[in-house]
Amino acid sequence: MDYRSFKGEEKISLLGLGVMRMPYAREGHRFIDAARGLEMVDYAIESGINYFDTAYNYHGCTSEAFIGPALKRYPRDRFNLATKMPVWMLESREGMEAIFAEQLEKCCVDYFDFYLIHNFSSKNIAKEENLRVYEFLSAKKREGRIRRLGFSMHDTTDVFKAAVGKYDWDFVQLQINYMDWEGQDARGKYEHAASKGMPVMVMEPVRGGMLAALCDESVRIFKSASPGSSVASWAIRYAASLPNVLVVLSGMSSLDQMKDNVASLSPLVPLSGDDYATIEDALGAFRRNSPVPCTACGYCMDCPFGVDIPKVFEIYNRHKERGRTVYLGLDYRVLGEGHQAERCTKCGRCAALCPQGLDIPNLMEVISAFVRENALDDINLLRPEEGVKIVPRR
Repeated sequence: MDYRSFKGEEKISLLGLGVMRMPYAREGHRFIDAARGLEMVDYAIESGINYFDTAYNYHGCTSEAFIGPALKRYPRDRFNLATKMPVWMLESREGMEAIFAEQLEKCCVDYFDFYLIHNFSSKNIAKEENLRVYEFLSAKKREGRIRRLGFSMHDTTDVFKAAVGKYDWDFVQLQINYMDWEGQDARGKYEHAASKGMPVMVMEPVRGGMLAALCDESVRIFKSASPGSSVASWAIRYAASLPNVLVVLSGMSSLDQMKDNVASLSPLVPLSGDDYATIEDALGAFRRNSPVPCTACGYCMDCPFGVDIPKVFEIYNRHKERGRTVYLGLDYRVLGEGHQAERCTKCGRCAALCPQGLDIPNLMEVISAFVRENALDDINLLRPEEGVKIVPRR
């Protein structure tokens, strides 16, 4: 495993485990499969990963309660633990104190190695100022409860620059991948952080798994260039090749994904000029197919009207390239009427929460029309005498 130095001090593994997309105990629920999750944590430690990133709200507020006991089985100097303060959930200073104390207890630690203001964006800046969140966390740092203090952000470059200049930060966590390098100006944010001497923790390097598959044409381009490499490894290496990146956080969902990511950075082979050209070719092919760039982060959930927004986007992206198909209708029906795009009332709550800036209400309308026009009549596939049972998500 490759390591990088935090400001000339301790060594941090270039690959970090994001405890946001761990394997589920069962489909449709956010609870982590403890057995498979522990297997992944053990493999991570054994492979040299020493950075673990969680947050108060991940996995329905159960991520911290999983990773704390999982890491407690190891000496405290074997791992660095990062978590975050959910500013949007705060109503008072007392509530902030209660959340921080709860996090320490759930994570089974006396201090956090890295702590962040979670999604310090334009939507949360006023609340941060009113409740003096940075002041509160700085006091915790002086008390030894936090070693390094930073923030994560999904917002414009101007908002990011303002946040950087607002306080004295140790690091920043940014969404960086080859799709967003220009599209969301990840480049501008990264370069500004580098100019201020702020190490960058990369989130969404594979864009919620989207860059692990892309479209068939993109996959062919990658496989032609390097038959033995996974498509995901290109995205991991892209982020890791940036010199001011301290950690590439991958929200791994299986042991196989972890093994592939570990292999990609053990050691890192930085991208070459030809590699960047291959990525541009693959990205161009992907954009021509125009799927919805959802990362399935879940910030838009739960929809008050029941729409399973990430799942709707997943189904749409899966079938958009193919057009009319039997399985589009089948997949959509399995989703369940209560969770389909047609339930959207265009209230706009989801769009305000989306880190990718997606116009979700209008996309729901587009997807509803796409399903109506392209889903073939597949009811004859569902024959009880053949033992086929469709159970809607709940």
